[in-house]
Amino acid sequence: MFLIGMRINKWWKFWKWLPVATQMPRMLIELAKQPELGLLHARSVFGFPNVMVIQYWRSFEHLHAYATDRSFAHLPAWRDFNRKIASNGDVGIWHETFLVKDGAHESLYNNMPRWGLANAGTAAPAEGSRKSAKGRLRQTDGSDLEVS
Repeated sequence: MFLIGMRINKWWKFWKWLPVATQMPRMLIELAKQPELGLLHARSVFGFPNVMVIQYWRSFEHLHAYATDRSFAHLPAWRDFNRKIASNGDVGIWHETFLVKDGAHESLYNNMPRWGLANAGTAAPAEGSRKSAKGRLRQTDGSDLEVS
């Protein structure tokens, strides 16, 4: 799981933050057209002055390969950011990477369209052993918490 975002620190300097803001959509389009690169799903979250993209990747190796390959959009955009903005304070950028081992996560959705991790994989009904969080994590048979 990879969270990446930007923060507009000086909204009046649109000539600084707008080019940064346009890079992520380009990357997401590129990744959507080439699923073999490993992006499983992405969802953008907007809340001025912050923008964030929640991304689910097949593996950290896929993410790293994409981020460091000169032939894809990320590396040139990263170099451009460092050349034009770097640490001047106009635009903040950040990312967080979470390595999640297979079977070491659980999700529950009720009265929801497909969301989050369900978009990156396969959703299954919360039945049988999947009735509880511990059951979904394969720590119990699911009888430890049953909602009637």
